Amino acid sequence: MSTFRWLIPVTLVLASGLAGAQDRWHGPGGPGGHGGGPRTSVNIGLNFDSRYHHDHYYPAPGFVAPGLPPGAAFVGGRFWYGGGVWYEPWGPRYRVVVPPVGLVVSVLPSAYVTLRIGGLPYYYANGIYYSAAPEGYVVVAPPPGADVVPQAQVAVTPPPRPDPIIYPRHGQSTAQTEADRQECNRWATTQPAAMNDANVFNRAVEACMDGRGYSMK
Repeated sequence: MSTFRWLIPVTLVLASGLAGAQDRWHGPGGPGGHGGGPRTSVNIGLNFDSRYHHDHYYPAPGFVAPGLPPGAAFVGGRFWYGGGVWYEPWGPRYRVVVPPVGLVVSVLPSAYVTLRIGGLPYYYANGIYYSAAPEGYVVVAPPPGADVVPQAQVAVTPPPRPDPIIYPRHGQSTAQTEADRQECNRWATTQPAAMNDANVFNRAVEACMDGRGYSMK
């Protein structure tokens, strides 16, 4: 499971994550997340999440994408996760959803807010609250007091580094490149420390893709 998202040529993109390509998402809007606070719809299918000065755009719950964004990882059941956005199959497409409490991801989104509420740490992005768990980070209900967190107890993560571009070295097809990328994402989650360290996960994915004949810049 990954916060590592890929920016690849347009012919390869099935559906882009908003963190680096906000203007690619268009579609019907929907309700907010787990007590997500200020989430203003600024375009059809887009929510602007300003809670805790998170200040990021996300596709609204209910938006149906033609495919998963690059880097999305299977979480379990029917859910997929990528770039702080949750998806479920919707026919041949994927619909943006609010995840149920209890789902676990290996790493946090590349952009998130760290909170301290009631003396405990929480992590927030896209209307969803997470807390640390042995397997990674678990989706939780908004903790009591989430609406009155002092600014001094809010830490905003810096902007993520630019997404790499994948270059097939041996003329691999679009479908093959996407299949290899998903396989490398799955393999990376099995590597030591990757479940709790996005940098370890990203390096594992890069090594896997290099071994399959891809260069990244």
